[in-house]
Amino acid sequence: MTDYFEVHERDAAARIGELRLADSVTTPCLADDVVTDAGSLWNAEREVPEGDESRVTILPHRGFPRGTAAEVQESFAVEHPDVDYPSGVVVSPDTAADHGADVYVVSGAPGFVGHASSFRDAVLDVRDAVPDDTALYLSGVATPSNVATLVYAGVDLVDGDRAVVRGTQGRYLTTEGEHDLADLDELPCACPACRQPIAEFDREDCVAHNVNALEAELARVRGRVRDGRLRDYVEGQARHEAWTTAAFREFDQQWGYVEERTPVERDSLLLSASEDTLRRVEIQRFAERVTSRYTPRLDDYPLLLVPCSARKPYSDSQSHRQFQDAASYRGHVVSMTSPIGVVPTELELTYPAQHYDSVVTGDWSATEIEFVSEVLGRYLDRADYPRIVAHVPTEGYREIVERATAERDISVTYTVEDHPTTDESLGELNAALQGEDQIWVQEREAATLRAVADYQFGDGAGDRLFPADDFELQGRYPKLQALDGDGEQLAALVPQYGTLSLSLAGARAWDASDVPTKRVEIDAFVPRGNVLAPGVVSADDSIRPGDEVVVEGPEAFAVGRATVHGSAMADATRGVVVDVRHSEER
Repeated sequence: MTDYFEVHERDAAARIGELRLADSVTTPCLADDVVTDAGSLWNAEREVPEGDESRVTILPHRGFPRGTAAEVQESFAVEHPDVDYPSGVVVSPDTAADHGADVYVVSGAPGFVGHASSFRDAVLDVRDAVPDDTALYLSGVATPSNVATLVYAGVDLVDGDRAVVRGTQGRYLTTEGEHDLADLDELPCACPACRQPIAEFDREDCVAHNVNALEAELARVRGRVRDGRLRDYVEGQARHEAWTTAAFREFDQQWGYVEERTPVERDSLLLSASEDTLRRVEIQRFAERVTSRYTPRLDDYPLLLVPCSARKPYSDSQSHRQFQDAASYRGHVVSMTSPIGVVPTELELTYPAQHYDSVVTGDWSATEIEFVSEVLGRYLDRADYPRIVAHVPTEGYREIVERATAERDISVTYTVEDHPTTDESLGELNAALQGEDQIWVQEREAATLRAVADYQFGDGAGDRLFPADDFELQGRYPKLQALDGDGEQLAALVPQYGTLSLSLAGARAWDASDVPTKRVEIDAFVPRGNVLAPGVVSADDSIRPGDEVVVEGPEAFAVGRATVHGSAMADATRGVVVDVRHSEER
């Protein structure tokens, strides 16, 4: 049976994979399970043609931890390209390279795990040097309290060595840290090893518990990855150790590594439970696109700033319906919120604007005020509103507006007396917009399609893909469709994610425009359903998971959604890389 490692699901840098040797296991998991369940991880019984022993070379000794036995080093031999490669090789962060293996063991892990910046550098260096669809193995470092952070960073395999050693030392491991066995009054676990009186619980039992706790935590982590919510979990769980908190913050600063692996849309809810959420890729990406891609097409009208709502999308909430009843669509509505920043009404469906939940206390932190006011200021720089009507509470919101407008020449009228939904406040809002023209439904809906195109494809994309002289609307919000002048569908708004799904005609219009096209070049075949990695010739590095992409080859033209980032498409040797929606033979 052919050995391989294949990634099946991704959550930013974390992955669910299948490592197949004699049998297969699901990663992230303990490498101990690989050896037990699937035979030798290192394929030690491979055959080398007689007389060709010179074709087998040993990795440099500096690639192994100090004291590694010679026979162990020899088991990691890298074979000649004409001979089957082993399943795994040992590399160091300094010497990592593509050896054609399925698994890369990073030597010296106990020396850098525990130090946030060193851990970050080691993972980034190895990941940059080896193919994306290979497994990364850190040995001798995993505990129940740090393994979620290891997987979040991109680690696929760990082992139970540290858990075993700490158990023999009488250290009882949990997801919150470790405890001296002698200090425990009771066993805070229901695993098989802990189902006995504490007086009978010895160090052998402690070893068994520690491994059980590590395996249970890995199961939780796999579930979080499948749900697309590992980051939510890590933000809370990593705080039990200082270095793990520092580690995920270090990765937040590695925009290139994390951002290219983070999908542009998810089914799952994004939980904003701390200020660390403000640094998440999804939040920063939304703020960046709103302030650099999105064009405010309704800025002939007053800007109506309103607070967010717990219900999503905002326009479905009772408070926002009251705002619109009072405003009668005489202003362009933009919601202010932490952690998102500012949300124009045209983008209220677009991930993550309708896919987050935040802790509501009524108080704004200094960091939140600084972030939202900075985003609002950049937003105003791209618009040309005649004035602002700020229908926002005085606490927090008003300070944000004042900061954002302090050095900008635009008048602001505040309309909230006590609370935004009181009769007095709504009356002030109505009065502030007296004499203003109403924004009609068709104008709002056309602006929505163009705004989503800007956000999704780039600055100015909406006007180029849906020009006023060759564009028709069909359907009603949120189920909108864009048609060309001949009535052929170009795109449809997907309410679930607030993004556009292109038809073949829309893909051709995108391809023919001066808007940068995200392209996947394939071999001479016509894709039906999916494009698999072996069929990819090249892919744009700008592609992110979930992006709309044009697929083109000698025999086909197609459009679909990327399942992985562009550089992974170019590296991958197996797995689905594009979900094809429409294709045609040339």
